[in-house]
Parts: sequence; structure tokens; C-alpha cells
Amino acid sequence: MSLATLWFCIIVLFWLGYLFLEGFDFGVGMLLPVLGRNDTERRVLINTIGPVWDGNEVWLIVAAGATFAAFPGWYASLFSGAYLPLLLVLLALIGRGVAFEYRGKVDSPRWRRNWDRVIVLGSWIPPLGVGLLLTTSVLGLPLDAYGNRIGSAFAAVRWDTLLGALAVVGFSLVHGAAFLALKTSGDVRERARLLAVRMLPVALVPLLVLLLVVQFREGALWTLVPLAVAVGGAVTAWQKLAADRDGQAFAALGVTIAAAVVTMFGALYPDVLPSTMDAANSLTVHNSSSSPYTLKVMTWVGAFGAPAVLVYQGWTYWVFRKRVSTAHIPPVHTP
Repeated sequence: MSLATLWFCIIVLFWLGYLFLEGFDFGVGMLLPVLGRNDTERRVLINTIGPVWDGNEVWLIVAAGATFAAFPGWYASLFSGAYLPLLLVLLALIGRGVAFEYRGKVDSPRWRRNWDRVIVLGSWIPPLGVGLLLTTSVLGLPLDAYGNRIGSAFAAVRWDTLLGALAVVGFSLVHGAAFLALKTSGDVRERARLLAVRMLPVALVPLLVLLLVVQFREGALWTLVPLAVAVGGAVTAWQKLAADRDGQAFAALGVTIAAAVVTMFGALYPDVLPSTMDAANSLTVHNSSSSPYTLKVMTWVGAFGAPAVLVYQGWTYWVFRKRVSTAHIPPVHTP
């Protein structure tokens, strides 16, 4: 395996980590006004992701940074081609982070209510934008021979890329509800589990349709295997949620998104960004990668840095593994 192919696989792994971890993270934020019937319950929901949400966002930074370093052509064409959606994602992430920090600074229902709206909005926009970005990378942009986008700034917004946006949002909603069933207790947990059971058959339909579109357009015979695994994982998650096995359901959803990512990027390889105008203009693993020396240096750095990051993040989840309930929420205290 060449270093360019290795780094393609590593970047796919980074995106998988982001979709899995930030998936439930965004889902909790989207469900804040649905499952949080009062301020105490909303604080329960926020506390389930409070210790980990900022660490989860690191996966997006690492995925984008690795793409920039290993495949500068891919980075330049994709990120400039979807510039406006990415700008909205960035603004939403900034607002969401500020809302988490500022929500409890003033003892005022109106203050908290306004910041809750920012959290909800900041949890809906990023999965829409990331879903659109990744689907664009798989299904292509109108590129010329120099890798420049042809057309308007909205060339990345098409029915198939919007389907990808809905797919990530739908998965995030179900994943967030399953995570809350795993991390809370009492009435909040039961409402989250029932909501996940009801939503799953509908919310995961866009993901299934997207995988079928990718398979029909770009897929190979072997990508039918992870596609089938994705469907099986979704069905298993639904059954486990109905049977009140929240841990197994959460793991099954992880298998679903992992198989979906393998299906999409497996169908994409060896391209990294196809041209919808002329296949000869497509960016591939080989014509858009950095020099062998750069990839070699990145590999050595990653070999030492990645395990440390994984161990630290795993330790964080272990420390904060306990369930959260309304009994754990102290009275409001502001400076």
C-alpha cells in the first residue's frame, strides 16, 4: 500500500470518528427542546455531553488538517467549492461553543432560553453542512482541468448532496436519542429511548437512499457488503432499542455509520473528488497528494501522536461514564 493510499484511509477514519462522536453530540443539541421539558432536564441533556463535546470537535479539525497536508489538491478544490456551506458550519460551531459556556452565567430564564436556541441552531447546521460536504466529495463537483470549480458558489448544492445532508442529520437525531438513553436515567431516559424507537425507521431512510445512490453510480461489487452491514446495523439498533438494550443499540448505530462510511469512500477510491464535467479532470489519490517525503514525515508524527490522543479521549469517556439524572443537577448558581 502506498503512503498516499494509507493517508486516504486515515482521513476516512478521521471522518468516521467525527461522524460517530459528533453525531450523538449534535443529536443531543437538536433534541434539547424536545426531551428537555424544563430547565433542569435541559441541564441533564447538556451535562451528558458537557465533558466531551469540545474533544469531539477535534476530529473535524484533524480530518481537515490531514486533508490539507496529505492531499492539498483535494482540500483546495473541495473546501473552496463548498465555501459558503462551510462558512455557515464554522459560524454555527462557534455560536454553539459560546452558548455552552455562557448559558449558565446569568440566572434568567430568558437568558438561558436564548442560548438554548443558539445550541439547537448550532447543532442542526453543522451536520447539514458536513453531510453536504462529504457527499459532494463522493459524488463530485464540476471541475476543470486545473481543479477549479465551474459554476456558481452553490454548485455543491444539488438534490443528491442535500440527500447526504439529510442523511447525516437523520443519523445524528437517532444517535443522539440512543446516547441519551444510554447516559441518562429516569423519565428523560425513557422518553429518549421511545423517541429513538419511533424515529429510527424514518430518520435513517435518507442514509439508506444515499448509500443506494452511491452504490448505483460509483459502487463496486465488494461495496455491497458494507452496504448490507449498514442496513443490518440499523435493523439491529432498532430491535435493541425496542428491547431496552441501549448499550447494544448504541454500538449497532456505530456499526451502521462505520459501514456507511466504508461504502461511500470505498466507492470513491481511487478518486478523492470526481469531476462531473469530465472524468479526466477528477482528482485522485495519486494526482492530488503531497510529496512522498511529506507523507513520510506525517506518518511518523501520526504514529506517535494519534495513540496519545486516542488514549486521552478514551480515558475522558471512561471517567464520565456514569448516567446523569435530575437528582444530580444542583440548584442554579451564577457569579
